[in-house]
Amino acid sequence: MPTDFWGEIKDPVHGYVYITAEEREIIDSFPVQRLHRLRQLAGSEYVYPGANHTRFEHSVGVMYLAGRVVENPNISKRINEDEAENVRIAALLHDVGHGPFSHIFEHLLDKELQKTHEDMTSWIIKNSELEEILSKLGYNADKIAKLAVGRLHKPKKAFLDQIISSSVDVDKLDFVVRDTYHTGAEYGYVDVFRLIQTLDVLDEDLAVYLGALSALESFIIARIESFKSIYFHRVGRAAQIMIAKALEKANEELGLVDFKTPEEYLAMDDYTVWTMLKNCEKSREIIRKLERRKMMKCAYEKTFYEKDTMVSNIFSRENYRRQLQAEIAEEAKVETDRITIDVPTVTSVPYHHSVLMEPWEIPVFYKTQKGNRIPQRLSEVSKIFDVLKGFINILRVYTDEKNREKVGNAASKILGEIPLSAKISY
Repeated sequence: MPTDFWGEIKDPVHGYVYITAEEREIIDSFPVQRLHRLRQLAGSEYVYPGANHTRFEHSVGVMYLAGRVVENPNISKRINEDEAENVRIAALLHDVGHGPFSHIFEHLLDKELQKTHEDMTSWIIKNSELEEILSKLGYNADKIAKLAVGRLHKPKKAFLDQIISSSVDVDKLDFVVRDTYHTGAEYGYVDVFRLIQTLDVLDEDLAVYLGALSALESFIIARIESFKSIYFHRVGRAAQIMIAKALEKANEELGLVDFKTPEEYLAMDDYTVWTMLKNCEKSREIIRKLERRKMMKCAYEKTFYEKDTMVSNIFSRENYRRQLQAEIAEEAKVETDRITIDVPTVTSVPYHHSVLMEPWEIPVFYKTQKGNRIPQRLSEVSKIFDVLKGFINILRVYTDEKNREKVGNAASKILGEIPLSAKISY
């Protein structure tokens, strides 16, 4: 609990989140209050009606968990009070750079400006009213901006960045439990506080004590199941693709990426941009369909568990996907813009960077009887992790309902027949 206690926020996931007067002033700033108007999982509400939570409560939750990490004796002995509070503030502000519809707008940022929401976060913290507020409160806005996106790179203290951005960071710990809570798609219990309390620092990196192995395995499984059942759900993705298409079609007329100041960028949120898209001739029809739940349909789906040159090109290169879309359209005798190839590496997928796309390791350790901490490879001590860490990618082809069958046939011909076990149930 903060020493300079001002009040509390009642969070449905973590309970009471205690805040200081300084934190309250930052929370009441426009860039943070705007997060009330950015849904965490835009598009998922078409599948899970409860998925209407916002970036605001997620950001408060991440700040709370960051506070719990810096209270951990293994961490607190390595940092001073200022560093601890910087971590909390940076965690609170880690998402202020998100655009309307969260990660869906990032598709436009990436395509038109080659920017990510992390880039926008740093820009906003350093150039909006947040800079003035932080400076007045005695914080260095530039350091907070870097720490919020895991790029502070403080000598001998890499773990400060890793609290907010790593394989097991407070951002992921919050969204896994929060997103499963609000969707109702809960896959087992994740004891985030067990993980937090067993964090330690090896050299200068965060690591998890193997005494919490079952909690860590639960977290890994929950992330994978959440990816398949929430973030990459075929109907939720259909809604997200439609919003992304509406943004692309309307951009030239609306100038959605023509902002020059943080204030112009921050003026856009889910409400204002939805209205703009609804009133724009080029995007109006897509919004009309979304308001009536007339969704794009998945005509073809395949999951890949091994690497292949063609598959890698589909997942990593937009030009290759466009070429395949044209080929499928020609085979199906439909217009090319009726076809969309969807893969999870496209930036509009929430948390695409944290899906188990490639093998990776989470730093873990065990303790000897004398208390020495010995690093381990997680795959050597966890058979669950060893099985789940491998390559996984999902490819889908979407089209409108009337063309679904012929597009499915065309996609099967060009991309290969789907094994019976992989067929989609409608």
